[in-house]
Amino acid sequence: MLSKTYGSAVYGVDAYLITIEVDVSQGQGCFVVGLPDGAIRESIQRVETAVKQLGYKFPRQKILVNLAPADIRKEGAAYDLPIAIGILTASGQMIADELEKYVIMGELALDGTLRPIKGVLPIAIEARKNEMKGFILPKENANEASIVNNLDVIAVSTLEEAINFLEKTLKIEPLTKDTRKEFAETENKYDADFADVQGQENIKRALEIAAAGGHNAIMIGPPGAGKTMLAKRLASILPPLTLQEALETTKIHSVAGRLQLDTALICARPFRAPHHTISNAALVGGGSIPQPGEISLAHNGVLFLDELPEFKREVLEVMRQPLEERRVNIARAKMAVEFPASFMLIASMNPCPCGYYNHPEKECVCGAGVVQKYLNKVSGPLLDRIDLHVEVTPVSFDEMTANRKAETSAIIRERVIKARAIQTERFKDMKNIYSNAMMEPQMVKDICVISEAGKSLLKAAMEKLSLSARAYDRILKVSRTIADLSGSENIELHHLAEAIQYRSLDREGWAG
Repeated sequence: MLSKTYGSAVYGVDAYLITIEVDVSQGQGCFVVGLPDGAIRESIQRVETAVKQLGYKFPRQKILVNLAPADIRKEGAAYDLPIAIGILTASGQMIADELEKYVIMGELALDGTLRPIKGVLPIAIEARKNEMKGFILPKENANEASIVNNLDVIAVSTLEEAINFLEKTLKIEPLTKDTRKEFAETENKYDADFADVQGQENIKRALEIAAAGGHNAIMIGPPGAGKTMLAKRLASILPPLTLQEALETTKIHSVAGRLQLDTALICARPFRAPHHTISNAALVGGGSIPQPGEISLAHNGVLFLDELPEFKREVLEVMRQPLEERRVNIARAKMAVEFPASFMLIASMNPCPCGYYNHPEKECVCGAGVVQKYLNKVSGPLLDRIDLHVEVTPVSFDEMTANRKAETSAIIRERVIKARAIQTERFKDMKNIYSNAMMEPQMVKDICVISEAGKSLLKAAMEKLSLSARAYDRILKVSRTIADLSGSENIELHHLAEAIQYRSLDREGWAG
């Protein structure tokens, strides 16, 4: 007898409907075909034990399980539940009239209970796209699937509950969730706030500019100056995620298995801070079945690289293309997937190995040429993609003990949102351009127009400070953002002057 159930396979951040056909006929042996991986081949043993625990018989005949389409590779233990349902239906031990109306996924334990799976959100979206009635899945994953409208989310804890529901001897109410209400309640919740930071007003200003224009930034300063503390608060001043951005971000974290079981929707911008020992594949994504890396997990948020020169050079170099294209393409012999990677890069570094070069009080003990050698660990092409170079100085005792109340993230965020609104209107007719940092060179010429006095100032600055040619476009982009923050239609001299100071590492002789 032949039975048919439906599951799903996830590639990149999208899912594809998979038909699980089970045939029980005369003969011997169990066969799983359709490019299954090792975990799926082992599912027969898990299914057999779970079925027996419930008092059903596992057929002692030939069992053929086909996962179609057969030319797409499938992986993971999430096919246990549909295979078990298919075998019981094909052997005549259960009757389910609406079996083909549901996508069924779940990993079985040997006692028949279900374990949570990865990639639930894209699977639920694909189920609705294919006009399926519902999605039967482990209870722990139900919150995540419930944010998809017009789909019955049936949460089950065991194989027995799934069987009884399909046989209509057990009624399970579909789980529903008001996605927009939940999004509105949690979109502005952040653990860290700029109000906690005493002093460092110039660094806060630089990060506000970075947030307003979507600019990448690097902070250079001695140990203990507050670089990490400031970076961790950047996400709290970025504009709130839109619902579409929240769904995109949640899909990526779901596919990677990084979504907390009690979280239905990621409503706050992500902040990722990988350790400097990270590998290429872990940073940009990879694997035999490609999985998203840290740059994709930081999509719509912040990627913070602390102690930038300590990262392996080849790891940093693989970021260059994603920084430009805001996506990463991973190719394998039989597949190619694309992960979104639109993130703000915030990096920090000591100015030298000892950390005290240019320190106002402590003396640097690094020898001649050591500072430049340390700086050279970060390649010019990567620095070329970082708009703001910010020098961080230690906070004085008076500043640390002052009772002044610092601006909260909410106040700074309001200014950032207003500046982003100006940019949204500016780029409304341009595809995939949403902020000043995304402008192409030709757009910079058209949009970042400066006066003759501004040209003279910029020329003098480039000559006097020995700024490199690559600094020119970056200064204009940043000055445009500074003008947006002040609500100015034109780029004024003081906007240019402030932007010029954020190109420290471009200055010849900066490192001695």
